[in-house]
Amino acid sequence: MERHFSFSPEDVDGASPLDQELRAALSSFHDDDAEFGSDSKYQDNEEDFRTPLKSSSQLRDSSRHTHTFRRVVVDPAMDDEENKENEDTFIRFLGAINMRNKYVFVPGAHPAAGPSSSSSPEDGIAGARPIDSFHTKGIPVIAPTTSTEASSENVFKFVDGTVHVFANEAEMNREGGVPLWKPVAGVSDYYRDLNRLMEEVVAYGPCKTLSFKRLRLLEAKFELHKILNNDKEKAEQKTVPHRDFYNVYKVDTHIHLSSAMNQKHLLNFIKRKLHTEPDSVVIFRDGKNLTLREVFESLKLTSHDLSVDTLDVHADPKIFHRFDRFNLKYNPVGESRLREIFLKTDNMIKGRFLAEMMQELIQNLEASKYQCAEWRVSIYGRNIGEWDALAAWVIDHNLISNNVRFLVQVPRLYAIYKDAKQLSNFQQMLHNIFTPLFEATKDPNSHPKLHKFLQYCVGIDCVDDESKPEPKILRKYPAAQDWNFDKNPPYSYYLYYLYSNIYVLNKFRESRGLSILEFRPHSGEAGDADHLASAFLLSQGIAHGIMLRKVPVLQYLYYLTQMGLYMSPLSNNSLFLDYSRNPFPVFFGRGLNVSLSTDDPLQFHYTKEPIIEEYSIAAQVWKLTTTDICEIAQNSVLHSSFPHELKSHFLGPNYALSGVAGNDIRKSNVPNVRRMYRHETLLEELRNMFAVIIQSAQPEILNCAAGSPTDLTWLIQKLKFASAGDMVTRNLLADYQRKRRLSRSLSSGALFNPAN
Repeated sequence: MERHFSFSPEDVDGASPLDQELRAALSSFHDDDAEFGSDSKYQDNEEDFRTPLKSSSQLRDSSRHTHTFRRVVVDPAMDDEENKENEDTFIRFLGAINMRNKYVFVPGAHPAAGPSSSSSPEDGIAGARPIDSFHTKGIPVIAPTTSTEASSENVFKFVDGTVHVFANEAEMNREGGVPLWKPVAGVSDYYRDLNRLMEEVVAYGPCKTLSFKRLRLLEAKFELHKILNNDKEKAEQKTVPHRDFYNVYKVDTHIHLSSAMNQKHLLNFIKRKLHTEPDSVVIFRDGKNLTLREVFESLKLTSHDLSVDTLDVHADPKIFHRFDRFNLKYNPVGESRLREIFLKTDNMIKGRFLAEMMQELIQNLEASKYQCAEWRVSIYGRNIGEWDALAAWVIDHNLISNNVRFLVQVPRLYAIYKDAKQLSNFQQMLHNIFTPLFEATKDPNSHPKLHKFLQYCVGIDCVDDESKPEPKILRKYPAAQDWNFDKNPPYSYYLYYLYSNIYVLNKFRESRGLSILEFRPHSGEAGDADHLASAFLLSQGIAHGIMLRKVPVLQYLYYLTQMGLYMSPLSNNSLFLDYSRNPFPVFFGRGLNVSLSTDDPLQFHYTKEPIIEEYSIAAQVWKLTTTDICEIAQNSVLHSSFPHELKSHFLGPNYALSGVAGNDIRKSNVPNVRRMYRHETLLEELRNMFAVIIQSAQPEILNCAAGSPTDLTWLIQKLKFASAGDMVTRNLLADYQRKRRLSRSLSSGALFNPAN
């Protein structure tokens, strides 16, 4: 017999936000079985792919298609003892995820975006940032913004290493003045949470056991799925005209700007400059200005002598586990002066040579049309003028393209600058990094070029050798202004202060209708597990992450939250981990949200298309199918911080939705069968987690307050937006609501009231 769930208006009165969320989830389900995507006649013309954005309800209906493919069903039945242990374990997992949700910045709808067409967080369109883009062939033109915004009355100041933004100067100077925006937690609270995560979740035996078992099950399930459905996925791809791996969009989400070219490109450029500009003054050394010819004469080299072997910038076996030797590979011919001339943005020629090479790379990307890159360029924090110099370099040399965005990387080099007397404490470094950003946000006309550059700068990274020894996690560290030691702060300390200032900056910029910055650090390339734990709490995604193979609990948490991993197997192969041992294929099979990136083509690649080289080697070595590499390419676009308008062009207007509803095979070439498998598998994990947690009907879980470690809001939202039309999930949510009402009645004594 079919059951219908309905709620009277009286039920809503006095209901908690969680109850209202649950009722909205149940009321969003429908019992019809509408087919999705029945029309397989895809158009070949790119310009005709103008499918209007569907309403939220239409998309929920459409996601409940009946694609026929062989599914692997695992019986979740467990004995009572195992159930009890798993309940405690899943509660700890939920607490870790809620801890992450407390920290991570989630963009809202800013004034420039207008009202959202859907209230669903998974629709994701509300947070689309305004952009200033230029025309690229094949990509729609987006009107540029201007830098005429009026100055804000808001003011800011550093408090214990983090910026606090106030409504006005009077409020800031008032004793007990309340800031509009400040970090969600202080450094002591952060370390308390990080220690709880490491001690109570990551190091907890039952969490390790359950994570390992679930991950192995996910891996085996994917292998069975490929055996059973590979032919069906391939057949579905064949129905799509025009589209294949070469002409689906792919983004190199982790590539360093100074090594974005290959060694042959750099060699040809140096030779060309020696022939065309030998008399250009390029550097000041030994008390005098030197021309390019004089520099090479001092090295006893001519253009004829140069070869890729002479440059010696490519990785070799000597750099394995030697990050110091790897850094020296940035010096052509082993000479730092050539690095300064050709690979630096701030030098005597104002970075002109590097800018010309970048323009050539942009032309290559635009010619390929389907390749994009997010270049990472350094801000060191040595002086406050670095941002303006970098912005001027990008804007003056017109390094603007719809195929390129920038991330700024902050090297963890405080100890070197402190030893050189360039910094007195850690807060001074933070002041140099963030003050120009807040000034440009408050008054764009105070830093006009920086304001424009920030429309193309999409995130901040934190880089250096993670294998360096560092102080272990303590429960309390000194505030940034008190860190005046000669030693470098630990990785987790860097991450907190970068994150906390980015968080406040994003709140400020969002209120002004300006673009925001994501926090996407290097993490898990080497070093301890607390690096990955810190990044889990604070970041949107990480570069590398290969150390997750040693920490199954964090690996499972990264899977449940679908955090992005921008992995670079060729880079790892030269520095830290042999290619055959790289966990990328295992992570991909288990369903972690992975993409491929190049890291440093100058050191690790040979061809003009390093990202294609990365994909082709991975496909050959790990026997990846066309479906696999197209899925990885789709992930790379979703991981990237390219603006909503461009992502819509790359993947279709509904790209932010989960499952088949967000997949346009005409653009992604990813079969709906594969997207449905990933969707259902994650849903099953979340549903299993929810069912085990609520089965005991403990009052402290059923009636937990919002923001508590056992707050179920995140899980309910995920189930709501990921499982529309799924009867099992609907019954599970209804069962939870009945238990919640019963628990409230028992606690209030309402069941024993004669009136009831």
